[in-house]
Amino acid sequence: MALASIDWIIVGIFFLVVISIGWVASRTAGKNTSEFFLGGRGMPWWLLGISMVACTFSADTPNLVTGMVRESGVAKNWAWWAFLITGMVTVFIYAKLWRRSNVMTDLEYYELRYGGKAASFLRGFRSLYLGLFFNCLIMATVTLAAIKIGGVMFNIPPLQTVLIASLAVVIYAAVGGLKGVIWADFFQYGIALFGAVLAAIVALRQPEVGGLDGFLSHPIVQDKMNFFPDFSNPAQYVPLLIIPIAVQWWSVWYPGAEPGGGGYIAQRMLAAKDEKNAIGATMLFNFMHYAIRPWPWIIVALASLIIYPDLTTIQAEFPGIDPTYLKDDIAYPVMMSKLGPGWLGLIVASLIAAYMSTIGTHLNWGSSYLVNDFYKRFIKKDATEKNMVLMGRISTVLLMVIAGTFALTLMDNATQAFNILLLTGAGSGAIYLLRWFWWRINAWTEIAAMIVATLQAFILVLVVPDEAVATAVLDGFTMKLLIAVGVTTLAWLLTTLLTQPEKQATLRKFYRVTRPGGPGWKKVIDQARAEGDFIDEKDHGKKWEMPLQILCIFVGCIVIYSFLFAIGSFVFKHVITGTVLMTLALASTYLLFRLFSKLRTD
Repeated sequence: MALASIDWIIVGIFFLVVISIGWVASRTAGKNTSEFFLGGRGMPWWLLGISMVACTFSADTPNLVTGMVRESGVAKNWAWWAFLITGMVTVFIYAKLWRRSNVMTDLEYYELRYGGKAASFLRGFRSLYLGLFFNCLIMATVTLAAIKIGGVMFNIPPLQTVLIASLAVVIYAAVGGLKGVIWADFFQYGIALFGAVLAAIVALRQPEVGGLDGFLSHPIVQDKMNFFPDFSNPAQYVPLLIIPIAVQWWSVWYPGAEPGGGGYIAQRMLAAKDEKNAIGATMLFNFMHYAIRPWPWIIVALASLIIYPDLTTIQAEFPGIDPTYLKDDIAYPVMMSKLGPGWLGLIVASLIAAYMSTIGTHLNWGSSYLVNDFYKRFIKKDATEKNMVLMGRISTVLLMVIAGTFALTLMDNATQAFNILLLTGAGSGAIYLLRWFWWRINAWTEIAAMIVATLQAFILVLVVPDEAVATAVLDGFTMKLLIAVGVTTLAWLLTTLLTQPEKQATLRKFYRVTRPGGPGWKKVIDQARAEGDFIDEKDHGKKWEMPLQILCIFVGCIVIYSFLFAIGSFVFKHVITGTVLMTLALASTYLLFRLFSKLRTD
């Protein structure tokens, strides 16, 4: 396809606005590391919430959802819809705890919660493992989507696509810091969401689809439009629904859905003005992420099955596609080829926006790890603020180069990458939930989980074939996930009980700063009070809020799932079901606000 003049003008204006945002933000970003990595800790909830959802609205996400829907129908999305539980837990329990910690990054937390050389090793190693390797692996999956889009829509070679896609985002992320990234996210999210809706409308208007009525009456769509898997078939509902809800949400570490918050989600909470803004930001993120965004992608995915029922039909129309990239997830950029001049420019701008918002966040987040948690902590402890900002900008460029290299040499499928990332974090999630509330967890707990989970992932992916562990009910990957969760959880529990706890001074300092409360800290509090150290003085005598927080989590899940399926019901013309669900969503929202008003925040 070729862009018309109007398309080039639209894309050019988009790039101009984004780079201008970075230039304006650079006026304050270079002052110090707090400005560069946390926007001065003064960001409002609505801006942070949109930034969070913009980051997870990446160029590979439509491809991922498209691949899932084409392979197993709408119900396959429970693989990530189940993470809403994690999100609600972060909103009502962990958001204010992160904001109270006042650390620069979530890795700095390690030397607040733990002590000694083990804590230092954990912080340093994870700064490289997450900031460099894991972060670049994630960016590579996003860049892979850009490669597929460039190849399908414009026949652009992979290397050229990577260079074009990465140049502008490196500029504004390097000069504007987090504030530049967040304001660019705000602009880019509007463009990306508009483009997704437009793509869905264009897909429905294709002659082969026949509008919404033709779409809904087509047998291939009717076969895949159920919100839930077939409950008469355990091989469908157990891996798609039961395992994600019962196990996956609390046990698996995944960027953007970390149990207890972490990564760039923690970075946004730490950048908030106060605890209320941190909570509001994460709530807005979860609502937009789960309830609003999926349906345009799902519509395009289902429509693609009508026009391209299998990969052979895609290859026949696009013979130039590299066979390496010919997977179901490529159907999304293939559908974008149906657009005409002007509209094509808007869609291209929206896809670029989705790509840049994610990459910009990961560049700044990864850079914060490399600079704050490795460079300053271990290389140059007396580094000045100016020197650290400079290193932040250099590491931003370095991360983009590594991510581009990964995308060109290691990746070929978005679903495959998603599965690998899930497996490497399997079993460690419960630690991130419990370490705030159980004094006995120590640095060796996390080290053991990290080592065991990583070794398991390599063995299960490279040595054990899926067929060897698959059962009549569970597919090979789901069984591998359960094995990884079980072995890793057992390993870190035994390690916790067999190693020495953290020193009392370390535990008391952490409690005094974050004040998590609960019976898991009773032994530490009682011992401190016996020695005249009233570390719980601010909250002493007040009721522990966990029961109320759990109720908020439950109601919050009802709110967002009700909105999600109400919108889907209206799309599929199930008006009565949609009306009932929307009524439930609105009533639950009212109740949630009443409950939230009873929670204490500083």
